[in-house]
Amino acid sequence: MGPLTGMRIIEIEGLGPAPFCGMMFADMGAEVISVSRKSDGADRSTQISERGKHSIALNLKSAEGVAALLKLCETADALIEGFRPGVAERLGIGPDDCMARNPKLVYGRMTGWGQTGPLANTAGHDMNYISLSGALHAIGRAGEKPVPPLNLVGDFGGG
Repeated sequence: MGPLTGMRIIEIEGLGPAPFCGMMFADMGAEVISVSRKSDGADRSTQISERGKHSIALNLKSAEGVAALLKLCETADALIEGFRPGVAERLGIGPDDCMARNPKLVYGRMTGWGQTGPLANTAGHDMNYISLSGALHAIGRAGEKPVPPLNLVGDFGGG
């Protein structure tokens, strides 16, 4: 039991902050359905970010996979995704597509550099964020090169 008990969240699997966010939602009692790529075959059951989630494999590049995701949206409270700008729309699962099925759906997006701006279509990684922000400079011993941390600062903390 938790404050989000009774809520259903769809997480379109990705890297960094979106799976971490889904894990936190699950920890707070939400039913989290993690949508993974149908063809990748990886075993994610041991990844800490999969804690407390249900998993479904869908090929979102197929009409059947898109239809199944849109069907899930009909009974969901929220969806979270971390695609680059325009990718969800090209797949047919952007905010307009999903909210046409469920106008009350909260559609959450997480991208490295936002939806607009000069870096919007650029891949973003934890190291990029913390180096540009100056946070990487403070990690490590004085006079030595910075020590790259796990993605705890930019992806998880910032995301």
